[in-house]
Formats: sequence, C-alpha cells, structure tokens
Amino acid sequence: MTDTHPNPKPWIADIHAYVPGKSSAADGQPLVKLSANENPLGCCDAARAALDEQRDPAAYPDPDARVLREAIANRHSLDAARIVCGTGSDELLNLAAQGFAGVGDEVLFSRYSFAVYDIAARRCGATPVEVADADYGADVDAMLAAVSPATKVVFLANPNNPTGSYLARPEVERLHAGLPSDVLFVLDQAYAEYLAQDEDDGGLELAAAHRNVLVTRTFSKIHGLAGERVGWATGAPGLIDTLNRIRGPFNVTQSGQAAATAAIDDADFVERSRAHNAAERARFAERIGALGNYGLRALPSEANFVMVLFEGAVSAADALEAIAGAGYAVRHLPGQGLPHALRITIGTAEQMDTIADTIAALVGSKA
Repeated sequence: MTDTHPNPKPWIADIHAYVPGKSSAADGQPLVKLSANENPLGCCDAARAALDEQRDPAAYPDPDARVLREAIANRHSLDAARIVCGTGSDELLNLAAQGFAGVGDEVLFSRYSFAVYDIAARRCGATPVEVADADYGADVDAMLAAVSPATKVVFLANPNNPTGSYLARPEVERLHAGLPSDVLFVLDQAYAEYLAQDEDDGGLELAAAHRNVLVTRTFSKIHGLAGERVGWATGAPGLIDTLNRIRGPFNVTQSGQAAATAAIDDADFVERSRAHNAAERARFAERIGALGNYGLRALPSEANFVMVLFEGAVSAADALEAIAGAGYAVRHLPGQGLPHALRITIGTAEQMDTIADTIAALVGSKA
C-alpha cells in the first residue's frame, strides 16, 4: 500500500468549527444554560402537543414541508412558493453562500457578527471579508466601501448576534440600495420576533420586491424549538430554486414540521415571550449600568441576550468563572475578538437576578 490518503480542499483547513454554548462547568457539573439564546419559557402548548403526537419513524418527512410553508406564508402574508425550509437557519445561510459564491469570490459581513458567516464563506472556497464595525454594530458606509467586483454575498444579522445591535429600516434599505444588483443580500432575522411591532426593518418587503434579497428566520429562538432545528427563508423564485436544488432532500423532520406549524400560529405565546424578554432585558441592563463606574457596560440589545463588556479591574474571564460558580453558563467569545465580553441570554427573573448579583459581588470584591 502507498502512504497516500485523501486530502481536504485547502480552504477547509482554514475553517474554525463552530463552538456551541457550554452547558457544563470545567469539572463536568451541569449548569443552567444561558449561553445559547434559548427561550426560557420553552415552547407553546400547541407545539409541545404536536411533538408528543405519535408518528411513524419509518416514514420520511414531507421533503417540501408544504403544510409548514403554507402556515408561514399565512402568518407573514407571503407566497408559499417563495419559501424554503431548512435544518435551522444555519443550513440556509450556508446554502446561500454555496449557491452564489465560490473560489475567487468574496463574502462580506460586519465584524462581531454571527460566526457561521465566516464558516459559510470558507466552506465553498470563497474569501470571507470582515468589515470594521461601528461600536459593535454594522457600519453601512464601511460595508458599502468594502464591496468589490469579487463580492457575491453580503450577510447582515438584524438584530445582530452576538452583540444585539440593530439597524433600522432606512439603514437596511440604504445598504441594499448601495449593493450591485448581482450581489446577494442575505438578511438574517433570527431574532426579528423580539423587536417591537414598530421596529420592523422591512426585510420581508425587500425580499418580495427584489431579486437579490434573501431573508432567513428560525424557530429556534422565540418559538422555543431549538432542539427541532427548523428554519426558513424567503426570496425571489430564482433564489429559492437555487437553495432547493442543493439542500438536503428530507432536511426538516416530521416532528419539526409539525411543531413549527403549530408554533407559527400561536401569536399569544410569541407576544408573551417578547414581553418577558423586553422586561427582563431592561431590568438586567439597568443592573449592569449601575456598575458603569467599575468599567462594565451593557451594549444596547434588541435580541434575547445582552452583551456585557468588562473594561475595568474585573475581566470577562473572571466573571465567567464566578457565574459558573453560581451555577450558570454564559457565552465567552475570545475567538470572535471579544475576550473582554460575555453574551448573556435573558432567562427568568430569578436567573437574571442571580447573574446580576454574582457580577456585582465580584466587582465589589475587586473595588
């Protein structure tokens, strides 16, 4: 036998695999998980009932998720033919890059945005282009200035993960208007349901009106179905056709389709989750704001988490350890250039009080 072996494409070796939020301490002890932006209220009763319903595990799911797509279309006044479902929105983000970019092309996104964008670009051999931010949020002028003839895809998370920043409708429209018509604009709205009604960024309207806009959403966040891995995207027929050609043929499970179909119709649960999040997010941000003299800052957030910056005597690593000692897992992201920050998911009132008390006690011990 020769000593040869299969070698991956050279760009694959440059990928840093996605690191999920932790749910246990260094010694293996389980922690309350406030590291993955899950809904602390769980999912709605109708979705839970759908998950409990007996199904035939030997049967393939509907490959086109027709019932789910119709339900999404009815809820958002869309054309079901212009919707594609995926294994979470992650699959669809990767397919967008794969379908429209490749070797020699560029995929553009803001610094401190979703880690999957870099992975999606490298998976298809394209070059990721990270654009300078504006106080941890997307800078439209900087993004437009970074567009080159090689740019094929532009990703924007709105609200942004992991910082919580948000671009209002005029800025989103300005970004899209400044892009060449042959550049795909992917508007990642994973946290859109946490916005107030008057904060809609107009993404669904852009996707309905233009051939180069793809909007992605997920059932993992406000709908509380992260374990079922269900996402969807909408855009022009040509975009949807491309994603359908390269997605997995049975990518959304029977249970995922059933639970998501039930969840999309429970507007009361969505509103209750939104109201809980807004109240606890504001209360937690106020607690952190009171520690501003000690070098702490809570970035303004429109999502279901708050990013706290530690720029004083207490480091983010110190706080991470103390919070784990109190029984909680939060997200530390040094790999994304944020060694001085923690992203903290909004949980129950009691959980947020414990986190705030732990941070305050740690700051007090260093004062």
